[in-house]
Amino acid sequence: MGVLWVAVKAEPRVFTLSVLASALYAAMTVASAQVLGWATQEVVLPAFESGDTTAGALAAAAAAITGVALLKAIGVAGRRFYAGLMQYRLQAEYRRSVTRQYLRLPLAWHHRHPAGQLLSNANADVEAVWAPIAPLPMAVGVVFMLLIAAVSILATDLVVAGVGFLVFPAIALINVVYQRRLSPVATRAQQLRAEVSEVAHESFEGGLVVKTLGREAAETARFTEGAEELRDANVAVGRIRGLFDPVLEALPNLGVLAVLLIGSVRLESGAMSPGDLVNVAYLFTLLSWPIRALGWVLGEVPRSVVGWRRVRGVLDASGSLPYGDGSLNGSGGTGATGLEVREVRFAYESAGESADGAGRPVLHDVSFATAPGRTIAVVGPTGSGKSTLTSLLVRLVDPADGSVLLDGTDLREVRQGGIAETAALVPQQTFLFDDTVRGNVTLGLDVPDERVWEALRLAQAEGFVAALSDGLDTRVGERGATLSGGQRQRLALARALVRRPRLLVLDDATSSVDPQVEARILQNLREVRAGEEAGGATVVVVAYRKATISLADEVVYMEHGRVIARGTHAGLLERSEGYRNLVNAYERAEAEQEALEGGEEALA
Repeated sequence: MGVLWVAVKAEPRVFTLSVLASALYAAMTVASAQVLGWATQEVVLPAFESGDTTAGALAAAAAAITGVALLKAIGVAGRRFYAGLMQYRLQAEYRRSVTRQYLRLPLAWHHRHPAGQLLSNANADVEAVWAPIAPLPMAVGVVFMLLIAAVSILATDLVVAGVGFLVFPAIALINVVYQRRLSPVATRAQQLRAEVSEVAHESFEGGLVVKTLGREAAETARFTEGAEELRDANVAVGRIRGLFDPVLEALPNLGVLAVLLIGSVRLESGAMSPGDLVNVAYLFTLLSWPIRALGWVLGEVPRSVVGWRRVRGVLDASGSLPYGDGSLNGSGGTGATGLEVREVRFAYESAGESADGAGRPVLHDVSFATAPGRTIAVVGPTGSGKSTLTSLLVRLVDPADGSVLLDGTDLREVRQGGIAETAALVPQQTFLFDDTVRGNVTLGLDVPDERVWEALRLAQAEGFVAALSDGLDTRVGERGATLSGGQRQRLALARALVRRPRLLVLDDATSSVDPQVEARILQNLREVRAGEEAGGATVVVVAYRKATISLADEVVYMEHGRVIARGTHAGLLERSEGYRNLVNAYERAEAEQEALEGGEEALA
């Protein structure tokens, strides 16, 4: 009832119209029994007795039946239209609400919830929540119909009414048993639906890994296992409903038989007239189908409640990033951004862990600063916390302790959208939408094509985009499937540059680009940084190639989530053994790879 009341409060006008139409249908259903009883008593029986009737009597009976049928049809049409409108509006609104919540919740929350489960919450669970809405107005109309019918039947004959009304407590008792048996089974089915969606999503996302490692059979078996469990759960739900629905449908018919049996006895004794018996029996016959509408609502209620709990679990989730009212200096204009990281500590929360849970620390008291318009390289071995640091710099997550400041302002004090106007991140894993080159670069930003081409030139993507069949209008396929890894990275870089950020964060964003192209990209960024029109963006780059690192004004060397050393590339090579060993190891590995590729070309 609580879930249904939420729906009524959300769409009061539409619900009222649908209930009024249902009430009209209910009233006309009862009226049709009254008209039929009147026609039987006043037209049909006198015609049999006299062997003759009048055209006026037949016309009156036909007009009464036709008028009632027409009003009844209007009630049916209005009820179905407004009930469907209410259901689809609620589904659309809650899908939007769930999606908005996904976008509002921080990455730390998403780390604890699989993508397949989130898809199920936004689709299957939302549909389940509002499944009872379509028959709900009909059920409310049935209550109205039952009240009218009860008064009419009681006024006709108390004995017959008492026999017929035994149907209703029987229905209530059966429903209690039904709800208790179905609720846990429906809960399990909804959970399995999310798990199957999760497995399918992982299989699609990891399609390349599955095919290259020959794991098709294993993935098929994994999906089959989940699908069969879901099948069994749905069969169990269907089995319970299969027991409930026939009983619910049979009870009104049994009530009609009981009414006819007792009514015939009452008719022989003269306690009631034939018209009254036809009226009462026909009312119970008509009620047999509307009572099924109550069954439809009751049948959907357990699944609806389960879906509601899962949807509310998302909508009530905490952990959003609070925003302040502050603005960054020169936000949306030119000029570079000063960056300062003060004693930052961060730990990821494990899957299934509460938002207050403390996972293993990834960053420990990280501190450094750079003046506006400079380039700083972050270098460190795998697992040293470099990518986590880049997420903090653009406030995808907040540090557990310490602060990140842009232009002297703590990011937690900046208004919503203020950081996106100032800073841009090009992540390690490139994502492209199934859209055109222009759409992937602009992502809805209203900029002229000249500015798009300028960003592509800076990212060294102008040449290959111009060579595409439709240029900027070329569709790149899902996740940029028609492009190479290096081309995808350059489009992602152009996506950031077209926004002319004053802070540009590159998380190993050119790892798939050959060293010569990478050098030209970084040289272009230096030229932009030096240009007055572009405003001299501050650049933070996670790098491992010497050629990349040497272009930075300063290097921050990290190990195990701590800043071990800072300085110029040449200075760190002299005084930091760990840094020297790391960058030399990268250089040797790259040289060996180039030599191996050169030998393969010579053999070919």
